[in-house]
Amino acid sequence: MRNYRLWKAVKIVLFVVVASAVLGLVVQTLWNGLMPVLFGLHALTFWQALGLLLLSKILFGGFHRGGGRARREWKQEMKARWEGMTEEQREKFRAGMRGRRGWCRPQREEVSR
Repeated sequence: MRNYRLWKAVKIVLFVVVASAVLGLVVQTLWNGLMPVLFGLHALTFWQALGLLLLSKILFGGFHRGGGRARREWKQEMKARWEGMTEEQREKFRAGMRGRRGWCRPQREEVSR
């Protein structure tokens, strides 16, 4: 179990490093390709581009993940609603969800031979 957690942590750190490098290069390339020509600004180094990316994340995006307490509360609410449904209401819900991009797998129909 400990090896799994360690390996997972290593993969996460590696992903963050690679993603940061790629995004930094994208920002640098776009900036250096557009801003000096359009507005007469100076070209950026990789580290300046990475800093700009971090600054924009702080100012405009924040560091929250898509989950957190709001997601847990939503899941608890949906679980309570599901438990309060009759079997007919559950089947109606499942039928409605089957048509939504495969969210709920359709039940297999028996094939007669």
